[in-house]
Amino acid sequence: MYELVQAKGDSYYIQSPAKIGVFRLNETAVCLIDSGNDKDAGRKVRQILERNHWTLAAIYNTHSNADHIGGNKYLQGQSGCRIFAPGIECGFTNHTVLEPAFLYGGVPPKDLRHKFLMAQECKAEYLTPDTLPDGMTAIPLPGHFFDMMGFRTKDDVVYLADCLSSRETLEKYQISFLYDVGAYLDTLDRVKEMKAAMFVPAHAEATEDIAPLAQANIDKVHEIAEKILGVCKEALCFEDILQRLFNDFSLSMNFEQYVLIGSTVRSYLSWLKDTGRLDVAFVHGKLLWKAN
Repeated sequence: MYELVQAKGDSYYIQSPAKIGVFRLNETAVCLIDSGNDKDAGRKVRQILERNHWTLAAIYNTHSNADHIGGNKYLQGQSGCRIFAPGIECGFTNHTVLEPAFLYGGVPPKDLRHKFLMAQECKAEYLTPDTLPDGMTAIPLPGHFFDMMGFRTKDDVVYLADCLSSRETLEKYQISFLYDVGAYLDTLDRVKEMKAAMFVPAHAEATEDIAPLAQANIDKVHEIAEKILGVCKEALCFEDILQRLFNDFSLSMNFEQYVLIGSTVRSYLSWLKDTGRLDVAFVHGKLLWKAN
């Protein structure tokens, strides 16, 4: 873990719980794609850069989930580097309480204000085309989170952030976090057609052929959607739907899983309603969901 791997040319990644991209700008300077999940990850990244006699010029965050921005504050404090994040993600990166608040739907209790959901705040700037270094372009990858971005380097290495989970993760956790199901499927359809010398997903092995894994993730989305439609053959409130999914997939409930999977299930319900496969009714003070 925390091993530097050369993908191709000046494009590297650090093997870590959420892979961190490293793009060499010249002989002495690099930029990062994400920064790891906390201060300790940031410290390990700094040590890798120092061993290679590289200075850190900038961090480009793919999105604002805590496991991708957790090293920002430490690395910015150590190096003075600039940090760039796309769209809404920039606001979440600067004001990190927004992630647990968004997931919970209100002021988050202390149980949710921890480093896995709420990174330390840093000073991030909006990612725009003119803030990118020479040799790197941004690729919109919405769906997993609001305005998530991937990056392609001059070496034809594509960093895919969280738009894909490994087959092992899909099998173990079943319901992976998603914000917008429709946008996510559109993103996966585009990713499936992409060609590159190397693809680097944050939570799956680097590969030259991303299409099979993209299809596995597409299939899992449709499997979960069909499961929800099956559960909703009778009119049920959200809490009952969530309970049945946890039981059917043998998932363990805690505060963190309640908000992560709960938010994802709400997104599936929205998508299924907007595509005409679910309807709602308000009965005895409850919002009930039922398959059409």
